[in-house]
Amino acid sequence: MSKRFSWQMLDSVPVIGIMRNVPEDIMHQITEQFAAAGLTTLEVTMNTPWATSAIASLSNKYSDTLNIGAGTVLTLQDLDDALAAGAQFIVTPIVNEDVIKACVSQNIPVFPGAYTPTEIYKAWSLGANMVKVFPASKLGIDYVKEVLAPLNNIKLLPTGGINLNNCTDFLQAGAKALGLATSLFPKDLIENSDWPALRNLFEQYVAKIKQYTGKA
Repeated sequence: MSKRFSWQMLDSVPVIGIMRNVPEDIMHQITEQFAAAGLTTLEVTMNTPWATSAIASLSNKYSDTLNIGAGTVLTLQDLDDALAAGAQFIVTPIVNEDVIKACVSQNIPVFPGAYTPTEIYKAWSLGANMVKVFPASKLGIDYVKEVLAPLNNIKLLPTGGINLNNCTDFLQAGAKALGLATSLFPKDLIENSDWPALRNLFEQYVAKIKQYTGKA
């Protein structure tokens, strides 16, 4: 059985790294740099062909130092496969009531994706631990701030379009955490196996966010 999700680790660096279709043979090399830089929470999307084996392998090696979860969970079958592989948290791009309720019943943190205030509130009322605002790039920083004005008890996880330049702006707007994919895992660095540059990028995110949160 995999270790339980650590909110303390996520709170220390409120970033969820999203790995999608990263070649399985280099996934561990990337994750080593990810953990060494001080990042704490990593998601492997279920539409990656080798997702379950990757989650199992990463969870087995890193569950004491990282939160390892599954993203793009669309169905109960996806959920069952992800949990069987050792996922410690679940992220979805949509509001699937059955998936949310199943996670809540098993005490598995679940971060469903929503777009409108109605969808956001519905996901939260079903028991979501955070609601993934997706795609945040189309909505912007002001949207997060405006949604939280009336829905201030909801924890939001904006995802999409977040980068090194605007990441703390989203936190200042009230986001609980941030989901980062291509801006955190640049295709060129990965294709060239430029691990020092990737580690440096990871460290820049950690330094900037910790400086903002006062946890440096």
